[in-house]
Amino acid sequence: MLVIETVILCAVYFVLCFVNTGTDEKNLRNYMSYPDEVQKRIKTIKAYQGKYATTSRFTAFIINFLLFTTLFLLMGIPVRQTDFIHNYICLLILGETLNIFDLIVIDLLWWRITKRIRLLKIPQKELYQNPKKHVSAFVRALILYVFVAMLDGYLLTLF
Repeated sequence: MLVIETVILCAVYFVLCFVNTGTDEKNLRNYMSYPDEVQKRIKTIKAYQGKYATTSRFTAFIINFLLFTTLFLLMGIPVRQTDFIHNYICLLILGETLNIFDLIVIDLLWWRITKRIRLLKIPQKELYQNPKKHVSAFVRALILYVFVAMLDGYLLTLF
């Protein structure tokens, strides 16, 4: 069951990434994911002013923690047992597999290559190639999913 859940989660995640790109308006919502070079250019283009937002890493971490805690709690129900370790490991596998999928498939293979994420006023492909932001997000997510798995692993043992 865990394998099926993981495949579905990764597929849904990719579809959400795909659907939320393709136009400048959609792409600017992902401003923080762009390499520093692209962010600098975005700031200088008048047409993009006021169309993107920045958030602190702490705020993004808390939002993601709440989102994935809720999602993984629901996804943990079909595989839950009264044993914390079992629940923790299953949820950790789910989270870290999604994290690896996000880094390799979405960020390094798709995001850096597709034209869907390029802004119309910044079309140069080479500006989007720096993987630094993606690798940094991967490391932060490693930590995030450990905490999510611990909390949800415990919560799933309670019922």
